[in-house]
Amino acid sequence: MLNQLIRSIFILALTITLITGCRNSTNKDEGMKDILRTNIDSSVSPAKDFFNYANGSWIKKNLIPASESQWGIANLVQEETYARLRKISEDAAKNKSAKEGTALQKIGDFFYTGMDSLTIEKNGVKPLKPEFDRIHSITNTKELLDEVARLHKFLMQPMFDLTVYQDMKNSNKMALYITQGGLGLPNRDYYFNKDLRTSKIRKEYVLHIAKMMVLMGEDPKTAKKHADRIMSIETGLASKSRKLEDLRDPYHNYNKMTLEEINKLSPSINWKVMLTSIGARNLDTVIVGQPEFLTEVEHSLKTVTLEDWKSYLKWHFVSSYAGKLSRDFDLEHFHFYGTILDGKQKQRVRWKRVLDAEEEGMGELLGQLYVSNYFPEKTRKRYETLVNNVLEAYSDRIKKLDWMSGETKEKALDKLSKVIKKVGYPDKWKDYSSLVIDRDSYVMNAMRTRNWEFNYQLEKLVKPVDRTEWDMTPQTYNAYYNPSNNEIVLPAAIFIIPGLADSLADDAIIYSYAGGSTIGHEITHGFDDEGRQFDAQGNLHNWWTKEDEQKFNEKTKLMVDQFSSYVVLDNIHVNGKASLGENIADLAGVILGYEAFLKTDQAKEGKMIAGLTPNQHYFLAYALSWLGHQRDEKLAQQIMTDVHAPAFLRVNGPLSDIPEFLEAFNIKPGDPMYRPDSLRVRIW
Repeated sequence: MLNQLIRSIFILALTITLITGCRNSTNKDEGMKDILRTNIDSSVSPAKDFFNYANGSWIKKNLIPASESQWGIANLVQEETYARLRKISEDAAKNKSAKEGTALQKIGDFFYTGMDSLTIEKNGVKPLKPEFDRIHSITNTKELLDEVARLHKFLMQPMFDLTVYQDMKNSNKMALYITQGGLGLPNRDYYFNKDLRTSKIRKEYVLHIAKMMVLMGEDPKTAKKHADRIMSIETGLASKSRKLEDLRDPYHNYNKMTLEEINKLSPSINWKVMLTSIGARNLDTVIVGQPEFLTEVEHSLKTVTLEDWKSYLKWHFVSSYAGKLSRDFDLEHFHFYGTILDGKQKQRVRWKRVLDAEEEGMGELLGQLYVSNYFPEKTRKRYETLVNNVLEAYSDRIKKLDWMSGETKEKALDKLSKVIKKVGYPDKWKDYSSLVIDRDSYVMNAMRTRNWEFNYQLEKLVKPVDRTEWDMTPQTYNAYYNPSNNEIVLPAAIFIIPGLADSLADDAIIYSYAGGSTIGHEITHGFDDEGRQFDAQGNLHNWWTKEDEQKFNEKTKLMVDQFSSYVVLDNIHVNGKASLGENIADLAGVILGYEAFLKTDQAKEGKMIAGLTPNQHYFLAYALSWLGHQRDEKLAQQIMTDVHAPAFLRVNGPLSDIPEFLEAFNIKPGDPMYRPDSLRVRIW
């Protein structure tokens, strides 16, 4: 239930990639040599394009598989994770004596139904027929809105989105957020951008909707009419949806309202009835992200026919669960969302897709088994120490800042000292005892997991804030900063270096790969253009002096200009405003990891490693963090929908601002990687 606004504030989506060829290394120096030296493309000058210098040899040798839209480190970590989770799930599915209600029973039965393709084919769309009959029977607006409420219970977003999250101005209370949603394309720009690539996607989208309607039994002419009307409804909603960069202003997207006030925005919706229908009773206030969007919902309710709304709901229902239905639905869904949008040429094998669904539906059940086998306490303690060392480096840098006043520094240091550190896995696991999983139907199991998750989130509204909770599973190759908890969350899998055992990784790699690109990055999200607006207790509250805030904005303007100047594909530029927070975190992260590394024995001794100085070793290891490549379709989608710059610019961009990097690789004025001192970004 996390919407784009909340995600854009605190979730780092690591789009990084894979490395191979180093699994047989047993010597520590050879491990370094395999990982860093063999990836170097010596035909590329580090002064011209450091990313391709550091990673080019690997990229040339490793094509993107037909089933993927990108390929790199994240994929290899995922491949290792898939193998581990597959064994757990297959063993559970074979265990016929697992006690009812246990993790083994639920994991085993879910995996069994997902792999039972014969039953899935036999059932077709039949398991969803009762839901379609409900939609078909709608005769008035009240019944329409009742059905909208029902679909939200299965984690769909018809008309708008609902999210349960901490009140951003009072982190000790949970709140219900009502924000823009209801679209089938990734975001509002897909409905309006006029470039040829996006225009083609719009046409393909309408064709896709029509094909899905035909699969549900409509004749082609009626299906085409309904597809056009669905596109019209979504275009109306998109017209009042905010752009990616506009969703990054926490104040602008925080509008606390009483139910009476929100009723004035959309009087056709009785919000007390709507919220009661979804199970959110006795709410006096909600937080509206984009009030103008609800005004558009009201307009649509008055102008769109009931018949068209029913088609819209039917479409969103089948699209949400198409991957769990028979082959014809599954393949058509993949054709549009996998091939047209992402550029994938074929689907992943079924067992991987079932594991993806299992991870989505009950990831912490898998996580409990995962960490007991694959993340020893010794490893956890190593990274807890690394977190503390990076925090210490950050504290030192804040104290030395020449642009910040003592008053703001004091509050920044207080906030830094209160950062909660979650490493590896949660100390308290979610309780899935109320989740019912059986061997009857894959799609029904998926629906029950989503309904369980919805209820789990909704129950938070009547409970104290649980600051021990994790929003990612231990086996997730990702990490995030949560401003309302002032916490960094680092799942076990984020520390995996493919092909290199943790015990063989030296400090230059660990302090760069984990300390810089992940730990330092996540901590900095508490001090980027969004995170800095939250105080030490996690409340949206301006703790800066006006003068310091102005200086900060002047420095970040330089970074916006830097990244906006980069051309990625065709004439597509990076969105410097939308990606600002991630770019700030990348730059500060690599600097923090480096300064923490300088305190290690390895850095102090200065010995060459595989022909590299410690500094060269550190910056090459940072490039390793983002090694990989992606298809043009995926790259174009990323620029439009993602707050992260493409991987090659997450290396070349921040490194070009760091004098120590320029010195390490003898980069001089006039070289493409050289940025004049007057243009270098210096923030944290």
